[in-house]
Amino acid sequence: MKKLNFNSVAKAIIGLALSGLIYSCGSSKTSSETQSDVTEETSSTKQLDIEKPQLTFGFIKLTDMAPLAIAKELGYFEDEGLFVTIEAQSNWKNVLDRVIDGQLDGSHMLAGQPIAAGAGFGRQAELVTSFSMDLNGNGITVSNDVWAKMKPNVPKDENGKPIHPIKADALVPVIKEYKNDGKAFKMGMVFPVSTHNYEIRYWLAAAGVNPGFYTKENIQGQVDADVLLSVTPPPQMPATLEAGTIYGYCVGEPWNQQAVFKGIGVPVTTNYDIWKNNPEKVFVMTKEFTEKYPNTSVAVTKALIRAGKWLDEPGNRAKAVGILSMPEYVGADSVVIANSMTGTFEFEKGDKRSMPDFNVFFRHNATYPFYSDGVWFLTQMRRWGQIPTAKSKGWYDETIKKIYRPDIWNQAAKLLVEEGHLSASDIPETDGYKAPTKDFIDGVSYDGKDPIGYINSFQIGNKDEAM
Repeated sequence: MKKLNFNSVAKAIIGLALSGLIYSCGSSKTSSETQSDVTEETSSTKQLDIEKPQLTFGFIKLTDMAPLAIAKELGYFEDEGLFVTIEAQSNWKNVLDRVIDGQLDGSHMLAGQPIAAGAGFGRQAELVTSFSMDLNGNGITVSNDVWAKMKPNVPKDENGKPIHPIKADALVPVIKEYKNDGKAFKMGMVFPVSTHNYEIRYWLAAAGVNPGFYTKENIQGQVDADVLLSVTPPPQMPATLEAGTIYGYCVGEPWNQQAVFKGIGVPVTTNYDIWKNNPEKVFVMTKEFTEKYPNTSVAVTKALIRAGKWLDEPGNRAKAVGILSMPEYVGADSVVIANSMTGTFEFEKGDKRSMPDFNVFFRHNATYPFYSDGVWFLTQMRRWGQIPTAKSKGWYDETIKKIYRPDIWNQAAKLLVEEGHLSASDIPETDGYKAPTKDFIDGVSYDGKDPIGYINSFQIGNKDEAM
């Protein structure tokens, strides 16, 4: 079989300054326009009997949608006999609703969305994920004014630069100052069940700041809150910060680096520092779709795994930046996207630091849907009251196994090994649970097999008795 390799990247990239090479990512041409250059190259892909070849997938304009863009632009979907349309969506609720209603066959989605839908928080549905899209990739940014007040509280190195990770302890006096002045301290996150919500809550609570609880009466999650968290769509974060509506936010890239680029804010920490190599986005389909179109589901997963691997291979990030900067994908300036996608991250303007694991798409078994990753989200939903009542240890295990589907991932990965696209060592030997870890900003140990013990280990949060 011959592979159609659409060389849209060559026209999308004109020069972007990167590691001594200059690339620039033209955004005037669309993907359909640049796909006129076609080259043939032998493919070893063994196509399955595809039940539904025409597919439409959704995404939000964030760099971690990259596996979808790469699978399309490099012809990985076509290799599998899939003809995929990728459509940008306005917000995360729209993404969720359109997948549930069948308007989208699948989508880039917040890891917490399929989990909440299965756990009974928000709109309920049977959703599944067979593919984890990335690790890390988020940051917490504050306004210039807040940073100026935080900075004296941050430890410095011998050169006078802030020592990272910066804990929320440095923010505590600022929050108190606002409170004494009669002003609520307001921060943004992207969705109630987003990683961003749980990460900013975790960061704040580790410093003794109560981010608020969810109740039946208060679905904003602001009961007893020292900081008022509210929802803002990712692309609107910088403008909302600049307008003074919020004083800080937690969001994915490129919207932290955009604040630096525009000179309106300073990222103070990343989610790599809050939880090292944490899962971020997932690709989601309905359970009904995977049962009705099992081969198609495996084929989609195959293409996405290949895309994740390509993204983490040395030398490919510059091309990825070119693709993502195209208007039909993220559409942000290539320089802004490259700030984080190429292994660096800029905090205070001019303070650019090496962060090779800020965006991980394949390494560290990033694409595998680990049960323990999903259970962590369930523990945070319970910790902050989105799950209103105590659950048994068995409930956590049973709930996540209906949503996270490593069985589909394994089918796809084994086929890729047979085809020579993966090595056998790329398939983790696991029961679906990672080993316990203390890789959190507060050093608290997390064991996915002991969710109740984990919930009870925090000073701030709901407490449960073993059931």
